[in-house]
Amino acid sequence: MSNVLEVEGLGVRFGRKQVLANVTVAVPAGDTLAVIGPNGSGKTVFFQALIGVVPSEGRIRWAEGTRIGYVPQKLDLERDLPVSGLDFLTAKAVVSKTPREEVRRALELVKLAPEMGAQPIGTLSGGQFQRLLLAFALMGRPTVLLFDEPTAGVDEPGEEDLYSTIRRLQEEEHLTVLLISHELSVVYRYATTVLCLFRGQRSFVGPPLEILTTQRLQEVYGAPVRYHEHGNHLA
Repeated sequence: MSNVLEVEGLGVRFGRKQVLANVTVAVPAGDTLAVIGPNGSGKTVFFQALIGVVPSEGRIRWAEGTRIGYVPQKLDLERDLPVSGLDFLTAKAVVSKTPREEVRRALELVKLAPEMGAQPIGTLSGGQFQRLLLAFALMGRPTVLLFDEPTAGVDEPGEEDLYSTIRRLQEEEHLTVLLISHELSVVYRYATTVLCLFRGQRSFVGPPLEILTTQRLQEVYGAPVRYHEHGNHLA
């Protein structure tokens, strides 16, 4: 199987509400799939269907041996708990029966200093906390990483730093990346393929230059979407 993931005719329905319909996409190994679309278009539900959290129709096929790391948009974790980053990762190691040395390796991969890992999670900045969540996802040495808006709550410099970290890890660890992002400049720079979800009933798939056109984005978001190209960047 040359593709890490193959999705064909994916549909998700909650009661009478059709959230996703007939989504088809393939993701080759090592590629980056960006999922975009307006609020309520089913982006997070798409990820939940991929990992089997919600029931779905159609076909979802992961390549044999695929190991998935997932960074959710929100984590139901009280930041004021007296728990350090090391405690958080060690608990993951115990539950997943991962060797304890993987904790230090995960922190090193995301370049989170040991002294930062030893701090209570409530004292970490938004960017540091997202790095901790990334380290959490890297426990168990996944082959695929799923990010649901990984820079939510992170300032602009921190966003760029985090996306650079993701790209570095993708190359060093030979990862396939699936990410949900509202940042079209990030999608343009990093994505190999873009899946655009539109009101639960339609979807478009293609390379960034094909999907990120003014006409297509206006159709999807229902309002003019302006951006400027700066060499290989969008703004």
